[in-house]
Amino acid sequence: MIHSSAQPGARYALLDELRGFCLIGMMLYHGLWDLVYLYGVSIPWYTGTPGHVWQQIICCTFILLSGFCLALGHHPVRRGLIVFASGALVTLVTWLFMPADLVLFGVLTFLGSAMIVTGLLRRWLERVPAWLGFAVSVVLFVVTKEINSGFFGFEGLVLGMVPAGLYANNFTAFLGFPQPWFYSTDYFSLFPWLFLFWAGFFLHQLVGKERMAPLGRSVCPPLGWMGRHSLLIYLLHQPVIYGILSLGALLL
Repeated sequence: MIHSSAQPGARYALLDELRGFCLIGMMLYHGLWDLVYLYGVSIPWYTGTPGHVWQQIICCTFILLSGFCLALGHHPVRRGLIVFASGALVTLVTWLFMPADLVLFGVLTFLGSAMIVTGLLRRWLERVPAWLGFAVSVVLFVVTKEINSGFFGFEGLVLGMVPAGLYANNFTAFLGFPQPWFYSTDYFSLFPWLFLFWAGFFLHQLVGKERMAPLGRSVCPPLGWMGRHSLLIYLLHQPVIYGILSLGALLL
C-alpha cells in the first residue's frame, strides 16, 4: 500500500503561489469574457484558438494542482462539501439574477465533487502504484476529453462515438453527458475532469516527500496569500469585475 507522501496540513508556499498565479489568469480570462459577451467588445484572438488554449492551460493547471494538494489538507470530504456548496451558491445566484449566464455544474461544483469522491475512495486509490495510477489517469483523461461533445478523443481527434442514449438529463450532464439543450456558461463535468484531478493525486505520490522540500520556498508572498484564499477570491471576483466594468461603462 502506498501511503500519502506528506503529512496532512503541510504548507508548501510555491503551491499556494502557483494557485494564486492561476487565479490571476482566471480573473483576466473572465474579465475579457465579460467584455466580449456582455459588452460586445470584439477580441478575435480571445474567441479563437489562442483564447481556447489559454483557458485550457488555466483550468488544467488548477485542477491538476487541486488533485496534487488533496493529501496536504485535512478532511477532504468536508472540504469538498464546502466547495460543492459554494458551487451551488454560484448556480443559485446566476439563476436568480443572471439567468442568461447561468452557471450549472461549474468548476466549483466539479472540484467539490472530485474532493468528495477522492476522499471517499482514497484508501483504495492509495493501494494503486503511483506510476500506474498517474499513467492510467492521464490516458483516460485524453481518451475521454471530448465526451461532452459526444465522442471519445482529444481536441478534435475522434477515437469513437459515445452512445447517444447517455445524453439524457441533468444528472448525466453532471457526469459528462449533457443533453442537447443543456446550457451553462461554466461547465466542468465529473468526467473527464476527475481523471485529471486523479493524475494530480497520483503525481503527488510520485514526487514523494523527499522531493517536496523545494516547494516550501516562497517566491511571491502576495500570490501565496491569494492561493490560500482561493475559494473566497473565486466567489467574489466576478461580481467585482462586473461592477468595475459597469462603472467604467457609465463613466465613458
